[in-house]
Amino acid sequence: MKTSKLLQISLISISAFNAFTVPAYAENSIFASQKNTEKQWLGKAAPAFKLQDQNGQWHSLSQYKGKWVVLYFYPKDNSPGCTQEANQFKALYPQFLKNNAVVLGVSLDDVKSHQKFSEKLGLAFPLLADHKHQLSNQLGIVRNLGIIQIAKRESFLIDPQGTIVYHYSSVNTQTHAAQVLADIRKFSQ
Repeated sequence: MKTSKLLQISLISISAFNAFTVPAYAENSIFASQKNTEKQWLGKAAPAFKLQDQNGQWHSLSQYKGKWVVLYFYPKDNSPGCTQEANQFKALYPQFLKNNAVVLGVSLDDVKSHQKFSEKLGLAFPLLADHKHQLSNQLGIVRNLGIIQIAKRESFLIDPQGTIVYHYSSVNTQTHAAQVLADIRKFSQ
């Protein structure tokens, strides 16, 4: 009887211990996975691309050699979060230019959609139409929402030599532009 009671207490203790350690492990695994995703791009050459902007002009990574490049991906033209993020980059765009940087917004929307969005907000920087998912697939940021596909809200900071120095996999639409600008200034020193 004493052995049975001791066995029950031991099993309860082990169960209680596992109940507290397993979630912590799972939580740490999620964060580790996110950090690994961010790190997989660091130090690698940014993929070459050739995409049209809202005015039908073509842009390629090679034309920005010698400049910092901010590739910021967003889900959809005219959505609230995407509008907020675009306005943040718009407000700081003169500062990006002073720091030898170009800002390129990218989504899976087409040229016509980008044109309307850009005109509505008065954006001075290019919005690239990746409607064939060329660049988004290379960087692994296409999200399936049923039958619709969108780009995840992520950004890549590319140095003047064409190397990815930062991957922002978690973006706050209110502060992201300022964060990227601060990182460019930090890396430039």
